[in-house]
Amino acid sequence: MVNPESVKATLREKGYKLTPQRRAILEMLLENQDKHLSTEDVYMLVKGKCSEIGIATVYRTLQLLEQMGAVNKLNFDDGCSRYELAGDEEDHQHHHLICLSCGQVQEVQEDLLEHLEEKIRENNHFEVVNHRVKFFGYCSKCTKK
Repeated sequence: MVNPESVKATLREKGYKLTPQRRAILEMLLENQDKHLSTEDVYMLVKGKCSEIGIATVYRTLQLLEQMGAVNKLNFDDGCSRYELAGDEEDHQHHHLICLSCGQVQEVQEDLLEHLEEKIRENNHFEVVNHRVKFFGYCSKCTKK
């Protein structure tokens, strides 16, 4: 998981200030690290603690945090980008299960593709450093309906 202190240090190194708005956004991401929040979700959550924040500030801050590698921008093919805190550099992206009915997103922590990556390395002389996998289907709640 990303270290908030290293994010603060990186901001300073790159000449950015840790404004109250940026701090509130980072804290909100930390408090909701088990969720995949859209920009609007982040805005609504932060607005409760930092009433003077604007949606444009949230967009710019998330973009900055993504460029720094502190957050991952996720596309679940529903027209809405979502964000989650980035993991350690050695970690692969985890996989996501996306319900086509209710939109629920679940994480799969196991690396399901280690064997495939090894085959790619052997057969194609290509070193895979990361991958992203999305599984689309129906969650248990929606299949019971």
